Amino acid sequence: MKDDQIIAYTIDFVKDTLKGAEGGHDWFHIYRVYKNAQLISENEEVDTLVVSLGALLHDIADSKFHNGDETVGPRIAQEFLKQLDLENTIIDHVVKIIENISFKGGNVAQEFTSPELDVVQDADRLDAIGAVGIARCFNYGGFKNRALYDPEIKPNLSMTKEEYKKSTSPTINHFYEKLLLLKDRMNTKTGKALAIERHEFMRQFLEQFYKEWEGKS
Repeated sequence: MKDDQIIAYTIDFVKDTLKGAEGGHDWFHIYRVYKNAQLISENEEVDTLVVSLGALLHDIADSKFHNGDETVGPRIAQEFLKQLDLENTIIDHVVKIIENISFKGGNVAQEFTSPELDVVQDADRLDAIGAVGIARCFNYGGFKNRALYDPEIKPNLSMTKEEYKKSTSPTINHFYEKLLLLKDRMNTKTGKALAIERHEFMRQFLEQFYKEWEGKS
């Protein structure tokens, strides 16, 4: 099977699997990450097939929708990829990308690295910031019935991995606990450049949010 056929087959699989998914983690999130990854790859020495498959399958079963079980996504991806008769090295690499792509709190070290993971991780993080990132953040907060903001509940910047996974804090806190940290955690030159504008947009949004919260604008 040629690479373009593999990608087309994978896209169909992802679209079907994610039907009815929460709006911030649906097919359109995958599509944006895939397009971001393609853009970043233009300036990186990477295996583009691994990057494409990693981007398309990175959220095939996000642990937050599976009781925190981080093994579901990699397992589903591995089972799917085996059907495509790919080399084991490719399958293993894509699975490692899925296992290591997520932000697990500000104090958790990443166990695996590769240029391909760097690209997919940047592509995913770009979709978590900026205008789309803000929209996704509040969509998920609404999905979980979380408060928009509570001045009495301060962001926790020293959460363990388990505390981060179980956090039920107001949506605004998530900006400080994750989103505003991502600009300085980008891996690639292109990712870093693209993150600057999106980071600034979030900063301006927060300034306006607090003004409106206090009736000052």
